[in-house]
Parts: sequence; C-alpha cells; structure tokens
Amino acid sequence: MNHQSPGALPRHNAITEWFAGVGRTTYITLEHAGGLGILFGQIVVAIVSLKVSIRSVLNQMYIMGIQSLPIVLVTGSLAGIVTSQQGGYQMTSAVPDYVLGSLVVETVVLEMGPVLTALVLVGRIGARITAELGTMVVSEQIDAFKSLGRDPVAILAAPRVIAGVLVLPLLVGIADLIGILAGVQAANITVGLGQESFYFGARLFWHSWDLTYSATKAIVFGLSIPLISVHMGLKTKGGAEGVGLTTTQAVMFMTLTILILDAMFPPLLLN
Repeated sequence: MNHQSPGALPRHNAITEWFAGVGRTTYITLEHAGGLGILFGQIVVAIVSLKVSIRSVLNQMYIMGIQSLPIVLVTGSLAGIVTSQQGGYQMTSAVPDYVLGSLVVETVVLEMGPVLTALVLVGRIGARITAELGTMVVSEQIDAFKSLGRDPVAILAAPRVIAGVLVLPLLVGIADLIGILAGVQAANITVGLGQESFYFGARLFWHSWDLTYSATKAIVFGLSIPLISVHMGLKTKGGAEGVGLTTTQAVMFMTLTILILDAMFPPLLLN
C-alpha cells in the first residue's frame, strides 16, 4: 500500500497553482494582444474608408496637444536641468567641460524627452480616454451608437489614435528644445560652462540619426498610448467601480508598454 508523505500534497498544490497563474497571465496577455490587433485593424479600415471626422481629430489634437503643453514644458525643463546638474557633478578634471553639452543634448533627445513626455501623457491623456470610454460603455452610450448604425471605432477610437500619432512628436520636439535650453543655463550655473562651449560639445558628438530616433520613439509612443487606452476603455465592465479599476489597469499597462518599447529601441535602431 502506497503512503504519501505529509509534505507532498502542499508541494503539488503549489506547483499546480504556479502553472495555473502562468496560464492565466498568458491567456490575459494574448487576449489583450489580440484585442489590440483587432482594434488597430478596425481603425485602419475606418481611416481608409474616410469615416473619421477631421473636426474630431482636430478637437482631440487640441486636448492632447495644447492643453498638455504646460506640463510638457515643465517636464522638459526639469529633464534638462537635472541631466545637466548630474552630469556636472560627475565631471572630473580629466574630462573637458564641453563634453557636458553632448551629454545633456544626447540624453534629452534620445531618452529623457520622448520617455518623460510619453509618461506624462499616460497619466493625463491615457487615463482620461480610458475613463471617458469606460463611462460610455457602462452607461450604454456605446450600445446606443451601434443601435443607430454608427461605428464607435470611427467616431471615438480613430480620432484619438490619429491625434496621438500627430501630436506626440510635436510635444517631444518641444520638450527636447526646452530641455536643451534649460540644460544650457544649468550647465552655466553648475560648472560655469558658457553657451559657446556647450554648443561646441553638442555639435561635436551629434549624429543626424538622433533626431530621427527621437521622432520614431514619439510616433510609436503616440500610437501606443491612445490605442491601449481606447482598448481598455471599450472593455470596461461593472459600473463606476469597473471604470476605476480599468483605468488603473490601463495606466499600468501603458506605463509598462512605454518602458518595454523604450528598452527595445536601442538594439533595434542604434546598432
């Protein structure tokens, strides 16, 4: 007669629960990936079919762009100032001071400008879109659109995605410029580096590809943020509590997506 040791059953349950957790996570990930792919395809069809209102796109561009400009200016300025201060702190007598100009410009343009601007818009725009569409879902406004024969994707999703792709590169460009200008002033205060020396160092190590790299990041982030927020908003369930939960999940997914995409860019575009 076989006897099972007392510790065998809990170990078996732990292994089973671990595999069950992996399975659930994989299923949810694939479900969201499939939903995003379908939504993106529907948006492309709506754009090609000329069902998207230009007025709606311009309205969303105003909300995402003009209304986000103050926080983007503050974020870009602080990025340039902090980068310049940290770089000046690390400078030694063996390194020429003008190298700080290259450090600030490359860091702001390649990394700080696109990523910080995207993360700011995740909180300001992504959460807003998810909450708006989630509220429309739980209040059955989306069902009303469908019952009237109107396409919610063309009316609600496509204008937001188009606006994100168009606006974020402009905001990133502004953040880069403001960050560099703020970095110039901070370098002057921190290590006494003049503008001429700062710009000399910036030009010395500048690559023409850097601007394209920054703009490409901005376009990808500008597509990802509204696409994920629209997808999560349209999947909202459970009333007001569901709207809050979905918005929180959407912010988490968007933040992780931005960071993962940012980590993928250097090996893909800088090698």
